[in-house]
Amino acid sequence: MKYYLETERLIIRELRWTDLEGMFELDSNTEVHKYLGNKPIKTREEAKNTILSIREQYIERGIGRFAVIEKKTGAFIGWSGFKLNKGKKETLNGFDNFIDIGYRFIPKYWKKGYGLESAIACLDFGFKTLNYNIIYGAADVKNLGSNKILQKIGLQFVNEFKYDNSAINWYQFKKENYEN
Repeated sequence: MKYYLETERLIIRELRWTDLEGMFELDSNTEVHKYLGNKPIKTREEAKNTILSIREQYIERGIGRFAVIEKKTGAFIGWSGFKLNKGKKETLNGFDNFIDIGYRFIPKYWKKGYGLESAIACLDFGFKTLNYNIIYGAADVKNLGSNKILQKIGLQFVNEFKYDNSAINWYQFKKENYEN
């Protein structure tokens, strides 16, 4: 898989082994994991396993989360993009074969609009290039920033459900309603 997206301020590309330090900084941060079950990673080996898992998804599922690079500095700032959730282990809100859009950024890059910018680019790519018919999103009810991004890019609220003792908002966006 060789996907490459570019926005005004970002490069969005496949995750590489050279992103290891950035991935460790991202996923070892307790603030990042506040609404993700509070289970930050503790070792670079865990970050390496995350990269391996995503790279395997590229091969096995044709898609996976993308690294997000700040153009100005060349820094890895997080990830954005799609995941094909397949099978009982990845069931969410009763769905077990669906595409979801997500994003996760290192805190020093929060509140700069990078989440929205990358999500808009990925959504457009998903509908226009990958030809997805429907894209889903989920966010902890308390994660106001994540919910706001999903709504701003056009995903419509469907319902609230429980996952790991947390209330989660479920969203969807159908290609037939996409105008861009």
